[in-house]
Amino acid sequence: MADLIASERTAAAQLRGYAEALLLVAASTIVGLLLVPQWGNSAVDLLYLPAVLAAAVLAGLGPALLAALASALAYNFFFTAPHMTLRVDNPNDIVTVVVLFAVAVVTSQLASSIRKQARIAHAHASRNATIAGLARKLLTCTTEQEIAEVGARELAQIFDSNALLVDNGREPRVLASAPTQMRMTPGDVAAAALTLSIGERTGRGLDRAVPTEWQFHPVRSGNATLAAMGVARDDGAPPVREDQFPLLDNLLDQVALALVRARLEGEAREFTRIRERDRIRSVLLSSIGEDLRPSLAAISKATAELRRRGSGDKDMVSAIGSEASKLDRYLSNLADLGHQEDQKPLSAAGVTIDLLRRSVLRDGEEVHLTPKEFAVLAELAKHPGQVLSHAHLLRAAWGPAQEKQSDYLRVAVRALRQKLERDPAHPSIIINEPAVGYRLRAGYEAEQQ
Repeated sequence: MADLIASERTAAAQLRGYAEALLLVAASTIVGLLLVPQWGNSAVDLLYLPAVLAAAVLAGLGPALLAALASALAYNFFFTAPHMTLRVDNPNDIVTVVVLFAVAVVTSQLASSIRKQARIAHAHASRNATIAGLARKLLTCTTEQEIAEVGARELAQIFDSNALLVDNGREPRVLASAPTQMRMTPGDVAAAALTLSIGERTGRGLDRAVPTEWQFHPVRSGNATLAAMGVARDDGAPPVREDQFPLLDNLLDQVALALVRARLEGEAREFTRIRERDRIRSVLLSSIGEDLRPSLAAISKATAELRRRGSGDKDMVSAIGSEASKLDRYLSNLADLGHQEDQKPLSAAGVTIDLLRRSVLRDGEEVHLTPKEFAVLAELAKHPGQVLSHAHLLRAAWGPAQEKQSDYLRVAVRALRQKLERDPAHPSIIINEPAVGYRLRAGYEAEQQ
């Protein structure tokens, strides 16, 4: 219905333009008839050029061409001999009529072209103002919900339709709508899910027709589809014409930028919160170690004194000493865990070790490590350039009960070299110190500093 009304208005405007062009030619003819008795026919032909120009500027090329033709015919009919006929006897008059028509046609085309360029410039300025207005309003939003509400409300006003923004979650759900509290039918949900999955337009008036009154347009950032914007009209007409797609795409790009910004800000806030939590945890672990170590040292000293004197139950004294040693190792491991969060990614020889994200990259590609392999590599990365004994690495990766199982460590180191070294037969990352242990090459230490 809206398209029919618009087409009727366009046809009426065109007819009015043709009528106005003919009226301008008639007015020029009347003025010419008034001037001829005093000034002759020499200047009458110039009176028609303003009429042609006015028709081109006000109504467009079609009415201007009609005005050019009517001007030539009117000049021939009223101002060339024999008068009141379209026949021309004087060759000069024939040239005048032809030249008048040609000049009128060229002038009308130039004026129409200027009018068209002005109309395009106005349309571009209007579109840019619309995009800038939406971007300015989205800048004030801090959450995805606020962005969805502003985006849906503004697009509903711009396209004079209903609008809703659908989230790209496990199941499509309405984040915001204008008017508020709008719901989707199963057909609407299917259309929205199709747009979210393929990243293309679906819905009413489009090639990918589905049983829904809505048009769904993807809200994309790069190759990822963040959401889908649905638009629909109450009268059932297609809400967005094909010539309006570029404007809609630009507006949806602004919504996508705002969504990405909000998500990045949310991730940054979450990362800051986690870092602060880890910092507090590290301080607590350090304080626990400082509080307990003197007591453990006193217990160990007393146990050693009892052993030296040979007094007391030897089994009990040995058990107390063993438990004190275990607690001391546990405290050391806890302190190392607290400081691990503060370590930066280490890189050398094309291999990057990120303890914070528990990832290992070789030449930019992620390397899959087993939990024990990563535990050995992480312990070496905590002390780059330092030689760690076999017992130390076994205790860190397998626990105190496996300190004597050197075969476990050799298998893990061999697997690490196969996955990380360019030439496993001549390792340059994990260096073996015979009869002592292993160390991570000094280059990691340099890059960390």
